[in-house]
Amino acid sequence: MNGLRLIRREQPLRGGQTRAFAVGLVLALIAGAILLSIADHSPIDVYRQMFDSALGSRRGLSATLTRAVPLGLAGLAVAVAGSMGMWNIGAEGQIIAGAIGGAWVARLAPDLAGPALIPMMLLGAVAGGAVLALGPALARAHLGVNEIITTLMLNEVAIRIVRYLVNGPWKDPEGNNFPVAPELPEQSALPVLFERANVGVLLAAVVVIGFGIWSSRSAWGYELRIAGSSARSAEYVGISLRRKVLTVLVLSGAIAGLAGGIELTGSSSRIVEGVANGYGFAGIIVAALALMRPAGVAAVALAFGAVQIGGEAIQTQGVPSAIANIIQALILFGALAAAVFSEYRLGRTAETVA
Repeated sequence: MNGLRLIRREQPLRGGQTRAFAVGLVLALIAGAILLSIADHSPIDVYRQMFDSALGSRRGLSATLTRAVPLGLAGLAVAVAGSMGMWNIGAEGQIIAGAIGGAWVARLAPDLAGPALIPMMLLGAVAGGAVLALGPALARAHLGVNEIITTLMLNEVAIRIVRYLVNGPWKDPEGNNFPVAPELPEQSALPVLFERANVGVLLAAVVVIGFGIWSSRSAWGYELRIAGSSARSAEYVGISLRRKVLTVLVLSGAIAGLAGGIELTGSSSRIVEGVANGYGFAGIIVAALALMRPAGVAAVALAFGAVQIGGEAIQTQGVPSAIANIIQALILFGALAAAVFSEYRLGRTAETVA
């Protein structure tokens, strides 16, 4: 009998990423309006509040930009690995490792001036994320171990390490017995741009956009795309798959670690157990919405950040948290579904029944 299946398009639809998010947004807003109406809330008022809180003022825009920083860097970390057909599910742990690396540098040199301390902390964060990704990279490159399992398991390792530190050797004696480390030196804070936004916004933008341009125009990026599309073709033209796997996964971890460093020096004054705040897992969604293309991560992270900030804001206006979370989820699922149909189409196939 005839059945339906997804068939890859010869060429993805033009403007697929933008169209996917727009379609997902419209469908989610319609479904969300129905839910809000059932709950006796005005959809127009709620959506206006979401927009004003996320983009309608300097304060709202600064909050959205600040939220987009770790989302964008985590999304880029996942997309870098995804460009070669691999999945880095460990960005959450790598963000934590980055924060630990940055905090460790601050503990070693607490009296260093800000212009020297901040770059060193960010380098420590990059190193922390890279170190956590090194094990899965070596296991995949030399033993063929699936990186999904190893990166996912190391999330728990990173969580337990930071839990040990803030409850043990790094515990703040003046923290009222809360599991927190002492506050970082004042000079370790990133300079403020406006309202809540700090220089981390510019740094993340340079990394995300710069890497997108570089990977699309450099020989390294070209080799990455070849290796990701066909291992046999890569070997035929002399590309070392083992070296590429090592480089890509370690780089992916380093980018996630940078997110932890910026979060530590920008939005936090000390390291705590929840320093990653789920950004590593959200980065998987960001990368998926960007179709694993580094060039699209910045726009998706900004939109995702606005959705999160708007969703949090309407909860303070009496909208149940469940409805706010459902609206956010509908937008993401709608965009993901639309993204699939920008690359695939429904077609009929003949099935043989025994």
